Amino acid sequence: MPTPKIVLFYAFAPLADPEAIRLWQRDLAESLKLRGRILISGQGINGTLGGDLPAVKKWVRRFREHPAFTKADIKWSEGTGVDPDGYSVDFPKLSVKVRDEIVSFGAPGELAVDEHGVVGGGARLSPEQLHELLAERGDEVVFFDGRNALEAEIGRFRGAIVPDTETTRDFVRLLDEGRYDDLKGKPVVTYCTGGIRCEVLSSLMVSRGFGEVYQLDGGIVRYGETFGDDGLWEGSLYVFDKRGSVDFSDHAAVVGRCVGCGTATKRTANCPEPSCRRQFVVCDGCAAVPCAEHAA
Repeated sequence: MPTPKIVLFYAFAPLADPEAIRLWQRDLAESLKLRGRILISGQGINGTLGGDLPAVKKWVRRFREHPAFTKADIKWSEGTGVDPDGYSVDFPKLSVKVRDEIVSFGAPGELAVDEHGVVGGGARLSPEQLHELLAERGDEVVFFDGRNALEAEIGRFRGAIVPDTETTRDFVRLLDEGRYDDLKGKPVVTYCTGGIRCEVLSSLMVSRGFGEVYQLDGGIVRYGETFGDDGLWEGSLYVFDKRGSVDFSDHAAVVGRCVGCGTATKRTANCPEPSCRRQFVVCDGCAAVPCAEHAA
């Protein structure tokens, strides 16, 4: 029986020929029947791929053979299934593209990258070190969600600040407006799904005068692997594939609320109106409610 797996990965490193990396990754993934999305720039690579376990393992071995990706952060999770042709059912296709940024903050000129990764980012904290910081500093510590606001609706760290963002580009605007200047004298722990968005966000905060900035190394995924639902995380983790979300245990809290009726739910869905590109937290019963009612 196939064993469906999904890998989430990234690496910040100077890449002299992103187009050559794109062709290599496209051909490699296609040959292994992997689906997902990969973004490549002159500053590194970011992606998620799904497929049968032996194929994903082969991809990881080949990926790590590239000198820039030897120490890439790769996280594993369970896939939903593999179709009769051997392709992951969690992704509709394979997409491999070159972009100015591998995380679209809209500030490619601000990010400095060398062979060791992002230059000038926040100090890394393992899940255990995060708990140590909280034991030492207590209520001084501020959790700062580096994801889009929708993602935080179904799961977040207890007491976290969740900026009103629809895309990562909104963070630059909010920081430049001084919206969070009151945090500049506090220890701020940025976090995101797998760690990549906080690599960039923490460096943007440092360059804007935030004096004590940390990033949760490996993101929510690594924290969940370590502490499950018995730590500071509450709810489900939003993911960008057909699974919609993942839980870290069988006793995950349900913190999301349906925009239509207020019922507790972790379900997210696109607006049913073809002209609307928004997503909502919505229960099964309200999934077909028109956009005007969703947005009310």
